[in-house]
Amino acid sequence: MTQPAISPARFIGADVGKAEIVVQDTGGTARRTILNTPDALAAFAADLDGACLVVCEATGGYEDALLAALLAVGCPAHRADARKVKAFIRSYGTLAKTDALDAKALALYGQERHASLPRWQAPDPARENLQTLVLTRVDFVTTRTAYRNRLAAPGSGPVHAQLEALITALSEQITALDEAITQTLHEAAALQRAKKALTSIKGIGEISAAVLLALMPELGRLDRRQAADLAGVAPHPNQSGTTERYRRTKGGRPQVKRALFLPAQTAARFNPVLKEAYQRLLKVGKPPIVAIVAIMRRLIVIANARLRDAYAQEAKLALTPEPKLS
Repeated sequence: MTQPAISPARFIGADVGKAEIVVQDTGGTARRTILNTPDALAAFAADLDGACLVVCEATGGYEDALLAALLAVGCPAHRADARKVKAFIRSYGTLAKTDALDAKALALYGQERHASLPRWQAPDPARENLQTLVLTRVDFVTTRTAYRNRLAAPGSGPVHAQLEALITALSEQITALDEAITQTLHEAAALQRAKKALTSIKGIGEISAAVLLALMPELGRLDRRQAADLAGVAPHPNQSGTTERYRRTKGGRPQVKRALFLPAQTAARFNPVLKEAYQRLLKVGKPPIVAIVAIMRRLIVIANARLRDAYAQEAKLALTPEPKLS
């Protein structure tokens, strides 16, 4: 996503459903419903221009066709975080929920906050494929863990064979996904270079690097505080009056946070710099889990810096003219 260059004149909220999209325009146009099909979306987008801003929520991919149609005609769009929009709606004291109300709220959300809303850009196909593979792998690993726990629990005898069969099948599929992830990283030169930069950090392996590249594509283009906050490992102040309460990490992307846990444990044992930091935290009385979270934060900050340097080097090489042959 990119930051806006101009201030829009019209704001359009689009509540996306599987079959239909409810649209509300602040420019005075009456609310209407359009089909969520390529032809209907192309006709809708044809009436828009760069002076509009269309705001929609992420709805499991059903918004992709709308965003593609808007991008094709050069109409700016923002895919909003559903949690932020819900908090925005609650701030007005609205308790009712309908598609029409949601579309109106999205239009007002865009009108009020347009200056800070990044504009949607078409994702890199290779990174999008990587994200699909990584998210599917995360789901399969979570399911396999649940089945393994059930298998180890008392009373699992009657379903022992079925659980083992499911665990075996999931393990085979996870292995196949690992191979597909490796192949995707190998075929995309930019992703391969980014993976190389991340795996140069002791503690981050190929799968952990793939998760970071897939689920945190902004990495390398943030400052260290933003990187830690987006990964969910930044401690937030909890102060009121003269009372200073324990700072806790919250928010961010939970899947990224989970993906950093095992690399942080590895780094705390084998990365000389982070091992020293971990031991220092333990010596001053920090609980092991708090020390590990601190290492997770250090790890994502280092990863952000490595990618930033790698991207800067790529940009520098791209601007360097090729030597002329005599």
